[in-house]
Amino acid sequence: MSNLQSWIDNNTYHHSEFWDLKKLVDIKEKKNLKISLCLPTLNEEKTIGKEVIIFKSEMMERYPLLDEIAVIDSGSTDKTLEVAKNYGADTYLASDILPHLEQKRGKGENLWKAIYQLKGDIIVYVDADISNIHPRFVYGLLAPLIYRDEIKYVKGFYDRPLALSGGVRTTGGGRVTEILVRPLFSLFFPDLTAMIQPLSGEYAVRREILEEIAFPIGYGVETSHLIDVYSKFGLEAFAQTDLDKRVHENKPTQDLGKMSFGILQTFIKRAKALGILDKADHTTLLRQFQAKRDQYEQKLIEIIEDERPPMIEIEEYRKKFNR
Repeated sequence: MSNLQSWIDNNTYHHSEFWDLKKLVDIKEKKNLKISLCLPTLNEEKTIGKEVIIFKSEMMERYPLLDEIAVIDSGSTDKTLEVAKNYGADTYLASDILPHLEQKRGKGENLWKAIYQLKGDIIVYVDADISNIHPRFVYGLLAPLIYRDEIKYVKGFYDRPLALSGGVRTTGGGRVTEILVRPLFSLFFPDLTAMIQPLSGEYAVRREILEEIAFPIGYGVETSHLIDVYSKFGLEAFAQTDLDKRVHENKPTQDLGKMSFGILQTFIKRAKALGILDKADHTTLLRQFQAKRDQYEQKLIEIIEDERPPMIEIEEYRKKFNR
């Protein structure tokens, strides 16, 4: 636990720490880094225009952190591509990239094809459905990679917790994270429970990492990234940044069930490949998050699912019922 808390203290940031964007640009240019932003889309005409406008004006023109902004689309039937192109983004249909390959559809497919299509040494992925979009969704993810060469993968998380009358407010991911992914990580990958929102769609990654890992085409892509990068490079390859608040439409329960099913398939596939499902001695500690003021801490809860034997094995029962 002390090692995990040390990682949280040293590798967890708040975007406000990176307010000096001019300094960030200077270091980026000194290191000769090229940075690409990928916005994966499917019918996002309501939000994509605002995202492109803000990122282009603030992160390319005012502070040239980004070298390109690209929309990779799954085949929208609305005006997503038209709107994005009109506001200055490069637009691509995923099906037009590497067209000789069998056509597949899914967010993970878009993210994977972005590695081929885009030129950056670092690729920033930001979901296209964020209604409270802000430049922090880019610079908050990029800064740890620009400042620290040893960091390879930066995750975003949201809803900065507030201290109310000295109290504690729980924090963490969404429903699928807290009900499925965090329990699975607690059992099989305890180190990865240090990631506050493992399923967030906002992250920045060095190209040499992205090109070495497989991409599920659907809901399992974020889970697979964490397991694969952790297996290859350890927890020290990661950092995470508090991006304050993210506003988007919540998914209905049935959609969350589909998401969970896809994630579970991905998890089982990797757990089998790593041989961890064969272990009999799993931990009984569930690791959740809480925050006190601006400090993020793990909360360990022991949950022991003990079992009683079949009643027929109890001598008193057999006597009572003449078994």
